[in-house]
Amino acid sequence: MITLKSQREIEMMKKAGELLADTHHQIAKMIQPGITTWEIEEFVDQYLKEHGATPEQKGYQGYQFATCASINDEICHGFPRKEPLQEGDIVTIDMVVNLNGALADSAWSYPVGKVSPLTQKLLDVTKESLYKGIEQVKIGNRIGDIGHAIQTYVEAQGFSVVRNFIGHGIGPSIHEKPEVPHYGLPHKGPRIKEGMVFTIEPMVNIGGYETKMDNNGWTARTRDGSLSAQYEHTVAVTKDGIIITTDQDYKK
Repeated sequence: MITLKSQREIEMMKKAGELLADTHHQIAKMIQPGITTWEIEEFVDQYLKEHGATPEQKGYQGYQFATCASINDEICHGFPRKEPLQEGDIVTIDMVVNLNGALADSAWSYPVGKVSPLTQKLLDVTKESLYKGIEQVKIGNRIGDIGHAIQTYVEAQGFSVVRNFIGHGIGPSIHEKPEVPHYGLPHKGPRIKEGMVFTIEPMVNIGGYETKMDNNGWTARTRDGSLSAQYEHTVAVTKDGIIITTDQDYKK
């Protein structure tokens, strides 16, 4: 069942999203060759605590960390670690913030130092595909319109969209209905209604979309070893339009 959120709930989720976006602003200043994702993990854990929030994914189904930190060919759910990031790497930091019971979820991919033109294109296309999907979030459209817009754009750029991991409804639980694939046919799936809150989080690979899992049972990688990027926002549907609760431009 899809749970529709009240205006009050959406306002609370917006505040959680603003804190999450601010956390990403801080992370962006930290990313450089030599830093470790473990340092980012410790920063996020402390920063959220200082602002009266908690990392919702810490302890979720046994996951042990405040962040997911996925490097290069890791698609999602990478563990923070103490090996330094290298010039030319890309790293995706994904987190879920709980502020006074309201949730926000957002992932962002970062270049480490100078990256190759192809790597930069991957980052640019993945981010743009997120906003292509968001453009389809309108009352009366269907969830399938989001995935179709993303897939059409990404494949036209010569990349592939991951199938095995998708967006989802959120709040008060991390994962709720509806499921939000980043591929598929238009005019299919649940109709978009006022009060829906869900994530759009395309994962895009330079090579094929096939995945494989690490032995840790969490981390997914590209099967062919190609690079993968991800950008994610939480969006809320209101009678006046949509709110990107995790919008990073809110302070600019």
